[in-house]
Formats: sequence, C-alpha cells, structure tokens
Amino acid sequence: MTYGLIGYPLTHSFSKGYFTEKFAELGLADSHQYLNFEMEDAVGFCSLREKYPDLKGCNVTIPHKESIMAYLDEIDPTAARIGAVNCIRFDENGQTIGFNTDYKGFQQDFLQQLREHDWTARAFGLPTNDDLLETFLEETNALVLGTGGASLAVHEALRELGITTMAVSRRASEDRLTYADITPELIQDYHLIINTTPLGMYPKVDARPELPYTAMGPAHYCYDLVYNPAETLFLRLAREAGAGTGNGTGMLLHQAEAGWAIWNE
Repeated sequence: MTYGLIGYPLTHSFSKGYFTEKFAELGLADSHQYLNFEMEDAVGFCSLREKYPDLKGCNVTIPHKESIMAYLDEIDPTAARIGAVNCIRFDENGQTIGFNTDYKGFQQDFLQQLREHDWTARAFGLPTNDDLLETFLEETNALVLGTGGASLAVHEALRELGITTMAVSRRASEDRLTYADITPELIQDYHLIINTTPLGMYPKVDARPELPYTAMGPAHYCYDLVYNPAETLFLRLAREAGAGTGNGTGMLLHQAEAGWAIWNE
C-alpha cells in the first residue's frame, strides 16, 4: 500500500520519516510505503492514482491545501468550513475524500502547551486548571500571522475555544491587519500570537515576522507552526522578551495520527 505527501518543495519532510518509521514499528515495512509527491501545481494530483494504483492516503502541505480541493470527489464538512484540506483518503471505489486534521492537531497541542507552561499562573498569577484556562481563553485575543491554508485551520481551532482571532498579512484588507499595524500598544491586546508562515524555516533561519518583540511579556504566548529549527528567530525573540513559546512538532504528531486513523476507517 502506498501513502504520500503532496506539496512543493518537499526537501525537509516530517511525514515521510514519521510514517516510514511507523510502518516498521507495526511490522508493515514490506507492504506499506510512504513517498514524497513533489508538485508545483495541484493538478499533478490527478495522475497519482494512475501511477500508484494502491494509493490509500495522502497528506497535503504548502502550497496546495486550498487548491487541492478542486480535484477531490468529496470534502468533509469540517474541512469545507475551514476551506483547506491536509489529508486525503482514497476509498475502495476510487472516490477521494478530503479532511482537515490540522485544526484538531493544532488545538490539542496548543492547549497542552498552555497547560505545561502554566500560562494562567505565569501571565496572571492564578492557579492552572482547565476551567480557569477555558475562561481566560474565552476573553483572549489572538493574532494569526499569515493567511494560507494552515492559518484557516488555526482560526477554526482558536474560535472553537472562544478566542477572538485577527489575521495578519503583508497586504492590507478590511478583515486583517498588516505588520505595520502591530504597534507595542496594540500587541498588549493580543496575548496569543501564532505564526503560520514559513518565515524562519530552515534554511532561511534568519527570517522572522516583523513584530514589536520587546513589548511582549509573561502574559504572551507565541506558537510557531514551523518545527525546523526547533526554536525559530520568532520564538527566540519572544522568549527573550519574557513570553511563553512553543513550536509545531506536537501539532504534526497529532495531525499525523489523526490522518492514520482516517486512512484506516
């Protein structure tokens, strides 16, 4: 059976190594393989089934999480609401169904990080418990850096927790801020900052979102979907200013396992 990752470029793929190791641990190395399907245009997806008749499932990464939807037979309601797909199942009848496991993967990891960081205690001097955390999140604002497919899943995950979100982009629009809009004063109203852009990803490790980092403090928590390097420049500058920080490795693990469960339904 064949599984794979669709995206471009795919020089540093987490999924291939993860699933190859998983297949070995499950004793499936002789019958299962995970490949990288590097394609500049999502239309290349249409020829995959012909090349790999035993294709059972695919993960989808940048830049195709939105464009891939046009080539699928069915979209799961949650993925349709989010507007992005990062997991595809090939049914026995040849139908392709798109899902979004990013939003739950992010949500689970984000909540876990906030608990482990004792965010309510560090930020507000209050005990850490789920009821208190839930209450504070419902009164918290978040900046979501970037407007690609991953950002759509992050918005969904945060709003499901009652958090008010605001997108940040290089381009001005009525429903988003630009980086120039984020002043030291404004950032005091947004205690959660999520980077969904590839800024700072290896090998361009000197890149970072342009933010007033010195205005951050213990009440802030910054999360980067980038996991290579483990601490991006965005996270380092936030940490040095006193903010809590975490990367997206846990999110990858959660969404990968959710995808494996979908492929085996």
